[in-house]
Amino acid sequence: MEKTQTLVEHRPPGTTLEPQRFLINERYVNLIVVSTNQFRQRPQNELIQTGVTHEECLKETQTRLEHISPNRLFRWNPQSQCVPHAVMVSGVPGIGKTTLMQKFVYDWVTGNHYQRFSFVFIFRFRDLNKLGEASLKEMILHQYPYLEGQIGNILQDSERLLFIFDGLDESVYQMDFYSSKLSNPQHRTQFGEIVVSLVRQSLLKGCSVLITSRPSRLASVDTSVFQRIAEIMGFLHGDRLTFFNNFFGNEELSGKAFHYVQENDTLYTFCYIPSYCWIICTVLSMCFRAQPTITDQLMTSLPKTVTQLFVTFVSNILANHSQNKYGGHTDREPLTSIGWMAEHGVMNHMIVFDERHLESFSVRKDKHLFSCFMMESGQPPDVDYTFLHLILQEFFAALVHFIHYNPDRLQKILDEAESYKDGRAEIFLRFLCGLSDSSTRSMLKSQLGELSTQAARDVITWIQKKIAEERKPDKSREHKIDFLNVFYYLHESRNKFLVSQCTGLKKVDFCDVPFTPLDCSVLSFILTSSKMTEELDIARCNIQSEGFRKLLPALHTVKNLSLKDNGIRGSSCNHLKQLICNNENLRQLDLSFNNLEDPDFGDFMTALSTSKCRIEELNLDGNYLTDSSCPHLASGIRNNQTLRTLHLSGNKLEGPHFSDLMEALTTSQIEELHLDKNQLTDSSCPHLASGIRSNQTLRILDLSDNNLYGPHFGTLMAAVATSRIEKLQ
Repeated sequence: MEKTQTLVEHRPPGTTLEPQRFLINERYVNLIVVSTNQFRQRPQNELIQTGVTHEECLKETQTRLEHISPNRLFRWNPQSQCVPHAVMVSGVPGIGKTTLMQKFVYDWVTGNHYQRFSFVFIFRFRDLNKLGEASLKEMILHQYPYLEGQIGNILQDSERLLFIFDGLDESVYQMDFYSSKLSNPQHRTQFGEIVVSLVRQSLLKGCSVLITSRPSRLASVDTSVFQRIAEIMGFLHGDRLTFFNNFFGNEELSGKAFHYVQENDTLYTFCYIPSYCWIICTVLSMCFRAQPTITDQLMTSLPKTVTQLFVTFVSNILANHSQNKYGGHTDREPLTSIGWMAEHGVMNHMIVFDERHLESFSVRKDKHLFSCFMMESGQPPDVDYTFLHLILQEFFAALVHFIHYNPDRLQKILDEAESYKDGRAEIFLRFLCGLSDSSTRSMLKSQLGELSTQAARDVITWIQKKIAEERKPDKSREHKIDFLNVFYYLHESRNKFLVSQCTGLKKVDFCDVPFTPLDCSVLSFILTSSKMTEELDIARCNIQSEGFRKLLPALHTVKNLSLKDNGIRGSSCNHLKQLICNNENLRQLDLSFNNLEDPDFGDFMTALSTSKCRIEELNLDGNYLTDSSCPHLASGIRNNQTLRTLHLSGNKLEGPHFSDLMEALTTSQIEELHLDKNQLTDSSCPHLASGIRSNQTLRILDLSDNNLYGPHFGTLMAAVATSRIEKLQ
């Protein structure tokens, strides 16, 4: 009870404040846990991948994915059609795996769930690594020595036992869940074989096992032996706000802080991670504390990128670092040691360090600065160290190259980072690019002195080289994804001159690359900075209405825009109106296969008749438009002097208002009209005839895949005979 009833919140680094303790029931914020095995397909950095798929996953929890609470982990699983005895819980670093286990045990201790278990044993893999050979009995007594007189009887009733193993990714033992021969709890062997045998039920048949791990480790493990695989996806939107409210304790302050973060997709992406939320709240509280009155000037000075966020975080810690208050830059040496160790960890998927690592990289834990950035756990001599957060580790891995510049080492690590296909170095590379910005680096100058401008030049040269590579005429999806990553590097660098010099792209094509709202924000930054893009193809990118809203400010120079099949709904019609009114360069707009049927569709069509509209080709195929949209379409084309091609295929325009559209055709300048697959019948023929008869510009008319046969068909054909149509389908 004592070990699980309180949550400890880190003290603000660099201060003398004590850690704050809260009752777990008062401060614990629910995490979303879903049944899934999506960690099997993770080509990206696991933090990024989880962040960008988070919202999509939340939608799936309403349908395909099972949303489960901790008290249901060992209940009937419809996917495996059984009550599980072995459960795997996956989650990225800092997502709350260990805290979830603490809450799980606390609820068991207090009688809230799982009273069928008489004993719950918790082990950390990082502790088991040091155990050497042991039997299950010895393993339990090493952790729970007070059970020595009862252990024999306890192991007799295996169905009432639950074993929790936290942090499989930290295990030095490679688990092969296919093989297990161990059946005697007193047989001495490696701990990995004991864990596998408990999962496989050859040892203590009937017991239950719960294991946690990072997704990156599970991608190489056969997990089919587990009857339930769950992933912690982190905070829902409301839970994030709750966290901010709890942290600030001031509703007005927390509201402004949360709104600022929410409006910045770059910062908001990682807010599903509780420990990241703590870091961003810490940074914002530091900013607010330095300038208590929340002014517009203060809000504009807040960090805008993840690099700026962590620079501010580290800068404030160093500023409060009591051993560095009398001038000089004595923090460079300890940060260099910490940085090299951090880099080693990033490149080797390592987040837990021990005394050997500290000695190897000359990291001195007696320095006050060490405790500002590192956490220790365990009891001497078995003490382990981790960074406050994995992203902080990635930041120091990048920062060290600007503190202690070595051209050969920097080039080597850039080449090495690119070679990893699992995305482990993606955030590290973004930090390198972010630190190439002089204004971002200058925030650390008073604490660390001048950071290497030559390192910044080398990174910028590397970015330029990447852009040259990605501009090759390769249309593969993989190439497009690589190019999007380059855009992220440019975005993090905030170097608009570099963007304008390096992009110069007349055409940008991300067709068929699934986009997230963050991707849209990054692309918006690039397009706004380059101002040279004439053609943008983001067809089938699933940007949806939210993504389109984020892209809108950057589309004012585009001539040809394809938004085909993007899940854009009628609620975006007002944004489409803004697009047309604010972009006099726009000539081609492809909106096919979206869903624009909506009362607001009229707003979009009104923009077509304005003097600012220069559109020559508009594609509205497959937009669920019905007869009720015809008056709006009519108002759009009636007075438009530039529209030459109009695609309306695959809608349902048959009805009494179809005549309005045809009447407007008589005064339009349209040369090519596609009305195929519109369920038009013979009753539409007189309206078609009227529109064609009086039109002087129409050359191509597509009426295929309708049902025009009937007594009025002759009226249509007579009108065609006197028209200027050259091609009729």
